Amino acid sequence: MALRARLESIITPVVEDAGCDLEDLTVSRAGRRQIIRILVDADGGVGLDAIAEVSRAISAALDAAEEAGGELVPGEYQLEVSSPGVDRPLTAPRHWRRNVGRLVQVSAGDRQVTGRITAADEDGVVIETAKGIVEAEYAQLGPGKVQIEFNRVDEAEFGPDDETEFGSDDEAEFGPDDDDEDLDDEDDDEEVEGEER
Repeated sequence: MALRARLESIITPVVEDAGCDLEDLTVSRAGRRQIIRILVDADGGVGLDAIAEVSRAISAALDAAEEAGGELVPGEYQLEVSSPGVDRPLTAPRHWRRNVGRLVQVSAGDRQVTGRITAADEDGVVIETAKGIVEAEYAQLGPGKVQIEFNRVDEAEFGPDDETEFGSDDEAEFGPDDDDEDLDDEDDDEEVEGEER
């Protein structure tokens, strides 16, 4: 059995027990060391604590497998567990479902569709575009790509009349006010005291 298949047979049940899906597993060489990269995801996403927990569980399972059956990975290896980034292509129904509400671009036959995912189930997806609604089965679609959106803060969130806690710019400027005079008075007191000696 190939190394990747052996690893997958050990790692998949551990990941599923943690309530996650194994999205990808790769083994590559870096010098004399093997790097085992594992991508996990779940509905609602996976946080750092969940990734750390899954990583510890996978490490323990690999150690147990080596103790029971000899060396699993030849030589030293490094285990890297992470979640997929936003640039991961949407290829499975669960990927589409986890990205409902996000803007995507996908090829549907001979045309490119850009729009917001409004619904996704096991059979297909509904995408709202500028020209209308597109309903498609996954078999009709190429890999989807989530589009990164940079939302601009507009007046609905931060109106033109809102001030910082320090007040307006006019109030923040220093001018010839009482504060400067107080400093001068303190200097005068010191000079007077010095003259009395």
